[in-house]
Amino acid sequence: MRPNGLSRLILAFGFLACASLGAATAQERALPTSEAQVKLSFAPVAKVAGPAVVNVYSTKTVKVASSPLMDDPFFRQFFGGDIPGLGGQQRERHQQSLGSGVIVDPSGLIVTNNHVIEDGDDVKVALADRREFECDVVLKDEQLDLAVLKIRTPKGELPTLPLANSDELQVGDLVLAIGNPFGVGQTVTQGIVSALARSQVGISDYQFFIQTDAAINPGNSGGALVDMDGKLVGINTAIFTRGGGSNGIGFAIPSNMVKVFVDSARRGGSAVELPWIGAELQPVTSDIAESLGLDRPSGVLVTSILRKSPAEEAGLDAGDLIVAVDGVEVSDPRVFNYRLATKGVGNVAKLTVNRAGKLIEVSVKLMAAPETTPRETLTIDARSPFQGATVANVSPAVAAEIGLTYRGQTGVVITAVTSGSPADRIGLQRGDIIVSVNGSDITATKVLADVAGSDPMFWRVAIDRNGQILRMAFR
Repeated sequence: MRPNGLSRLILAFGFLACASLGAATAQERALPTSEAQVKLSFAPVAKVAGPAVVNVYSTKTVKVASSPLMDDPFFRQFFGGDIPGLGGQQRERHQQSLGSGVIVDPSGLIVTNNHVIEDGDDVKVALADRREFECDVVLKDEQLDLAVLKIRTPKGELPTLPLANSDELQVGDLVLAIGNPFGVGQTVTQGIVSALARSQVGISDYQFFIQTDAAINPGNSGGALVDMDGKLVGINTAIFTRGGGSNGIGFAIPSNMVKVFVDSARRGGSAVELPWIGAELQPVTSDIAESLGLDRPSGVLVTSILRKSPAEEAGLDAGDLIVAVDGVEVSDPRVFNYRLATKGVGNVAKLTVNRAGKLIEVSVKLMAAPETTPRETLTIDARSPFQGATVANVSPAVAAEIGLTYRGQTGVVITAVTSGSPADRIGLQRGDIIVSVNGSDITATKVLADVAGSDPMFWRVAIDRNGQILRMAFR
């Protein structure tokens, strides 16, 4: 379960239709007309979908202090982590996480959440028929919170779940959530699709979640949300909770996004390629809507365009209001990013744009964010405030990978921070751009590495965090 208390499971159940009613389409839903229809069981769907849902076990080894004094900030401040008589010794401890996953390919490809297997040294899965397999992590992405595992040596036939078109879901559709809550074993819960296009959950820059009231709990992460045809419509990812249990508000990543991710894994890519157009966007507030003469907030506002980007080549301008992608309305930048992501790199998106009150069509070619500057990634080892920080030279590609809004920045950005390291203890974060150290501009990772090894008496650091310059001083 995610640390912010949100955790998973929406299974989109597209209504079970009786033989007398015929198959219901995405546009057509049939209400039960008899007591017999009301008593219909979900067992056939659970029987078809359940075998393809697996338990995921992830183990990682962490180093902890050999003495409680090593965790005391007072001692760390004065002894720098090396307390006399203790020698900075650490011991290893194994941490285990439990979640769920879905087999989506007979070769043994399994989709789960990234937070289920993140930093895991050893990943195993257990099927409903009690078979167990060791797995390799083929692809994972923190932003999307998705991961693809591959069973190392599959034996026997593997059950799979086909992917549905999640865009066909409607609010009110029946869904089943299948997973392993609290580690008690495979469990099936039933509910409806409570809402679509939830984008303010605070999990991803490509948010477009299915919301469900099917009961989901810790351990359900990565499990299946299935429709009445027994197809996968979502990967249960988060719950909204105040006490740690299910409150009937769960969120799932739509299967259309899952398909993009799995296709990237099948192609053997080390990272999922997400479309980039080189435009900075912002949501439309009530005040902005009023200033634009709109009757309600809608669309996304273009605030800036990067030179030589697909957005510039397509003719987009700052001040344009993008109201739809391929005819589908967009309500904020995250929904816009989702629509482009499911469209895919190399394709063309048709944008409906409100420009000075007139609707025009703009075609934008979708490309992967370019690496305009070699990233030259390295981890700072020298004893300094940056020790434990992994850094890279800024480019649109690096910014896209870590969820940073790229505005043409240059310099060095932190891509990861080791837990418990000096960089972590002073509050440096992933996405921080290091502007200067002791008055020297940091223009490349090698420059930072040289400065970090200089061992001055004082450290004066300036960082760019979300567009604001923060200045810090350390001894």
